[in-house]
Amino acid sequence: MINFNRFKLENGLTVIVHEDHSTPMAAVNVLYNVGSKDEPENKTGFAHLFEHLMFSGSVNIEDFDDPVQRAGGDSNAFTNNDLTNFYITIPAENIETAFWLESDRMLELGFSEKGLEVQRKVVVEEFKETCLNRPYGDVWHHLSELAFKEHPYKWPTIGKIPKHIENATMEDVRHFYDKYYCPSNAILVITGNVTLEQIQELSQKWFGEIPAGTKPMRHLPMEPPQAQLQKKTSEAKVPLDALYMAFHIYERTHPDYYKIDLLSDVLANGRSARLYRRLLKEQKLFTSIDAYITGNIDPGLLIIEGKPAEGVSLEQAEAAIWEELEILKKEIIPQEELQKYKNKVESTLVFSESSYLNKAINLAFFELLGDANKINEEADLYQQVTVQDIHDIANRILVKENCSELFYKSVQNTVT
Repeated sequence: MINFNRFKLENGLTVIVHEDHSTPMAAVNVLYNVGSKDEPENKTGFAHLFEHLMFSGSVNIEDFDDPVQRAGGDSNAFTNNDLTNFYITIPAENIETAFWLESDRMLELGFSEKGLEVQRKVVVEEFKETCLNRPYGDVWHHLSELAFKEHPYKWPTIGKIPKHIENATMEDVRHFYDKYYCPSNAILVITGNVTLEQIQELSQKWFGEIPAGTKPMRHLPMEPPQAQLQKKTSEAKVPLDALYMAFHIYERTHPDYYKIDLLSDVLANGRSARLYRRLLKEQKLFTSIDAYITGNIDPGLLIIEGKPAEGVSLEQAEAAIWEELEILKKEIIPQEELQKYKNKVESTLVFSESSYLNKAINLAFFELLGDANKINEEADLYQQVTVQDIHDIANRILVKENCSELFYKSVQNTVT
């Protein structure tokens, strides 16, 4: 059970405080309700660009890393389709340094042509390194575009093409910042060796006078139900062929989310899971195989991916997976099999709650979903899933008309 207090400043900033006096440290986490799904289709990659720009200095602070390090702390950030999250871990006695830094970059970034050019180059280089020059690096570009036709999940967080970032103007980035990086669109979470009274005072002192901004309203296109199997083949210089199968699933707040998450575990969580045990270990059709869900806030995907063994074609690998899925859909799984994965989930949740930083990140995420207290209900919701639930959801989700398949073929250099 994670106990916390919540309050809101007059400018709309939501603040959550979890006191943990077992550690001398504190985490200051700022979540902005903006991700790659909020970008125009002709200007993608901006949320990720801002993850970098937010470290390039603000009006009053030229360098963010130096003050954090001098205070004995560390800072980082991450971006995904749905949100952008910044955090600082720091000795609790120096926590005001983190408030100073986070409030100043929320108040006003130090926009400059030089700073923008530097971060533009960093982001474009990252795109080339992770997507263009790394084996299988462009898989999500292919898979997202294949599975989504309307919803902005159809491009990955890093963006569709480097050109969108290369062409980013100062006007573009200022508009993006002014629209999304404001108190009314943010959640501040503090965990660790702090008190509620202390955080109330610091929050008002450092964030209270920042203009609220206007909370953006989303009007995203809904992805229509998929009516038939989608297929695509891509060729690249990669070591092995690979197969990706993406099934549409419900949004993160849907009651069936927990059933689908456990379904993915039954398929491929650990060496005794069905796909690993039967297709890799026993039949030796794959050298690797996995299944997982994207966990998006809006309806996302359940992914099955694998690399066929030598001499096994992608068509054979695909047929073998479908055969296993049909068995799962036909037979109700044993109670003991499901309970094993419920126990794994519960232990993972308990372990994640042992870290003051994880608690800060998770509290912010659940508050974004609607109520931070739902973090305390997760374990029970997983335990409530029945074997009949797994059978029903498998028959609803794991069907061909709901699937998008990517054949990623290896092509090697030939000497002539």
